[in-house]
Amino acid sequence: MRRRILSTMTAILLCTAADAAGRPDQIEINSRAVSVVVVDGLRFRDLDRDGRLTPYEDWRRSPAARAEDLLGRMTLAEKAGAVMHGNLLGIGNAIGASTTGYDLDATRALILDKKVTTFITRLAVTPQVMAEQNNAVQAIAEQGRLGIPVMISTDPRNHFQAVVGASVGGRGYSRWPEPLGFAALRDPAMMRRFADIARVEYRATGIHQALSPQADLLTEPRWSRGTATFGASPDLARQMVEAYVTGFQGGSGGAGRDGVLATVKHWVAYGATPDGWDGHNYYGRHARVDAASFARHVEPFTGAFAANVGAVMPTYSIVHGAAVDGKPIEAVGAGFNRALLTDLLRGTYRFSGLIVSDWAITNDCATACSAPTAASPQRPADIAMPWGVERLSRLQRFAKGMNAGLDQFGGVAEPDLIVEAVERKLIAEDRLDGSVRRILIAKFALGLFDNPFVDPAAAATIVNPAAVEAESRRVQAAAQVLLKDPRSLLPIKAGTRVYLHGVDTQVARAAGLVPVADAALAQVALVRIDTPFERLHPDHFFGSRQHEGRLDFRTGSADLAAIRSLPAGLPVVAALFLDRPAVLGPMNEAASAILANFGVSDEALLASVTGAAPPRGRLPFEMPSSMAAVVAQDPAVPDDTRTPLYPFGAGIVAAR
Repeated sequence: MRRRILSTMTAILLCTAADAAGRPDQIEINSRAVSVVVVDGLRFRDLDRDGRLTPYEDWRRSPAARAEDLLGRMTLAEKAGAVMHGNLLGIGNAIGASTTGYDLDATRALILDKKVTTFITRLAVTPQVMAEQNNAVQAIAEQGRLGIPVMISTDPRNHFQAVVGASVGGRGYSRWPEPLGFAALRDPAMMRRFADIARVEYRATGIHQALSPQADLLTEPRWSRGTATFGASPDLARQMVEAYVTGFQGGSGGAGRDGVLATVKHWVAYGATPDGWDGHNYYGRHARVDAASFARHVEPFTGAFAANVGAVMPTYSIVHGAAVDGKPIEAVGAGFNRALLTDLLRGTYRFSGLIVSDWAITNDCATACSAPTAASPQRPADIAMPWGVERLSRLQRFAKGMNAGLDQFGGVAEPDLIVEAVERKLIAEDRLDGSVRRILIAKFALGLFDNPFVDPAAAATIVNPAAVEAESRRVQAAAQVLLKDPRSLLPIKAGTRVYLHGVDTQVARAAGLVPVADAALAQVALVRIDTPFERLHPDHFFGSRQHEGRLDFRTGSADLAAIRSLPAGLPVVAALFLDRPAVLGPMNEAASAILANFGVSDEALLASVTGAAPPRGRLPFEMPSSMAAVVAQDPAVPDDTRTPLYPFGAGIVAAR
């Protein structure tokens, strides 16, 4: 099945080859509005519509040579548009998370008037509709003066959680454990296998850039973004990040015609956040490290560099306590921090790809952003993260970001300010040219100038075929961690009467169990539970959606009450979703067995419970023994709570 999927994708995105005489073979080209020119019996898209083969239209040339030719033909306005990474607006949804499609009139204005040619998609539609909608965007771009195609990015859409600003509901894409689950498996080959499959799904539906992986360390247990990390170990995270990037880009040599440009994030120390507050929010704009902990937070990114990652996204945070070349860094968000971007990333680590800012760092953070209230909550229009540069104008922020080392500005479409900054000599035009050159090289390498369109009918069959769905369920099951089972309840034998809470009875029945509605008749109970959380900042846009605060099961917990309400003596298997390291406390005693997961379907859960697919995971972080221990730990240091209940690496794994 894997060969069939990959061969189908190869047919869609043919690479340049050569015949026996050394003449290049024709690659697949595809147009909607532009004509084709024929030279030496080969076909090329006439993107500038001059009836001749312009150098940047010639797919026989290198991406660098084509980019240099095109750069010389672009106006200042077109260059300014290229360094925007805008939002594809959706029908009926202010942030683009539409279940219908794009607002194509608004998209047309962004592409043809503002010259923006890179966008994020947040559509939650089927693969076929996604392909159709992305084709419609490319058809608009084809009408531009130079026919510059659009590069389309996405937050992760192959997992279980969907939180605005972090991940997307996939609707038809294959579904795998959260990255924490892959870390629990300790299997870089499986990590690469997932990324390879997701790469094919992305390209089949017209997506070219992954705004992932998240190389941040989960050093603060309360942090809401931990689920998309690879846990607390710098070495383990480094291995998984390298495998992830290699799979998405189609190899370790950078993203080519069948690859997806990976964007490792968030450079650097995003997870070292006091109290677990997230950097999307005004109250979470600070991170704190010392020299040793800063080095640990850098380490996972070296895996991405080893795999020649195509892009890096800086953190929102103002990182306190870090130094570069012996000098303390400026107290501004990383997107404005020259020491972090130019001196450390470009200099020390020799990164030569794209640096794209996180979203909305040039916007103004007014009162509705910094201090919203119940009467005036923060709305999408109020989203802004200009941390450390609040007193600068938007024009000055664009100039400071680009001079610090940014190539693209995420979530905004204000190219006029780039034009003004160049005209006022706040940004040198050759500095702008350097960014545009890198963007164009990436687009040429991905093959977008030759064939930006995809086949919607093929997308419907390429994305998540039956064999891939079965494989993803096996991985979901294997990635679970059996924390305790002193009575050897697992596996549960076929025919066992089971009381279910949060689990589909039909799935349990299909797995050979006998669901009963009355717990008094059950031989065992299977109860899904979640890591506790609070919503401590409900008036903030992101704070109202993120899991913050406490991690402990305590009196009043609905999950704990559900288990305690069961008949005395009834064995209970608790299936615990760990999006953060839970403090089990009384739950550890109330549950007879605890099977932790990082995103698992009922089918995969039941496969583990019945022994068809035993869990093989080990904890990618420690689980603290109390909230007092959480409060006392250093948010920048991995796994440093006193006497953890379950240490890093815990897990009962059956002998194979």
